[in-house]
Amino acid sequence: MIRADCLIVGAGISGLTAAQTLTERGKRCLILEKSRGVGGRMATRRTADAVFDHGAQFFTARSQPFQQMASRWLQQGAAREWSRGFPDPEGSSPEEGHPRYCGVGGMTAVPKALAVGLDVRRNTKIVAARIDEGEWVLTSETGERFAGAHLLLTAPVPQSLTLLEGCAYPIPAERLDALRSVRYDSCLAALLTLEGASGIPEPGAVSFREGPIAWIADNHQKGISPLATAVTVHASPELSLALWSAPEEVALREIRAASDRWLGSAVREAVLHRWRYSKPAFSPFDAPLHLAGPPSLTFAGDAFGAPRVEGAALSGLIAAQLLSGYGQDV
Repeated sequence: MIRADCLIVGAGISGLTAAQTLTERGKRCLILEKSRGVGGRMATRRTADAVFDHGAQFFTARSQPFQQMASRWLQQGAAREWSRGFPDPEGSSPEEGHPRYCGVGGMTAVPKALAVGLDVRRNTKIVAARIDEGEWVLTSETGERFAGAHLLLTAPVPQSLTLLEGCAYPIPAERLDALRSVRYDSCLAALLTLEGASGIPEPGAVSFREGPIAWIADNHQKGISPLATAVTVHASPELSLALWSAPEEVALREIRAASDRWLGSAVREAVLHRWRYSKPAFSPFDAPLHLAGPPSLTFAGDAFGAPRVEGAALSGLIAAQLLSGYGQDV
């Protein structure tokens, strides 16, 4: 049995931010991540000579707490400014000029920097949760067990609720109903390696408000794929839903057809990635949900506050602040 003050399920930006904050305050945290890497949707993928950011494409820093986080990443060399806006399909660019930041070498650079010094157990899928003598006991699919007085769940809400099935934790009925009401958009991401240059304008991306494509980016122009033109295409929520169960070759054909105007060169290789929980489509929560227990249970992530990278990070920060008090129900 491995013990910690706080068990955190999910090594995305929310879980990592919470763990870093709690660790700085003297709490022992153990992060349990089912994947082989950290970052969740802040993901970078390599195929042969091409490199793709295929989840979150950039982040902004609008609030003071997150500006401080972003400044630290910039100083560490984990992040850099990419642009001050992206054109729409008609070529118009936003006037606000707010910095858009990306990871150096890929978006995954930021969560990797956050994970330094933290106890992250990768390739550890938690399949069961129970309460034993006033503490949480989690079991992985390989039979490892982890115990702690506090549990922070940062995975998408449906996955977190599935984990809690059968553990008899007394979540109040109205809050359980609210958790069950959280909905997510799915996203199909086509990762296209081109024979030559793309037709995507500077600074290497186009943002869409409507139509079958939500986003298209040239990772070579972005500066993370130096050896090949690697294009990421995010299908809209509507097209992603329509094609979700289609064979990969069918989905890729439809997405390529919808984005053909921007490709500019022949496609040498095409790979599909499915993001089932791409972003919250509906959530009644504007902050992490903290239940004092004992043992305590906290839900955080981009469905508990604001969406996107900044919202997820701030949710993790607030969750850590709640857990630092250990017992204040909100």
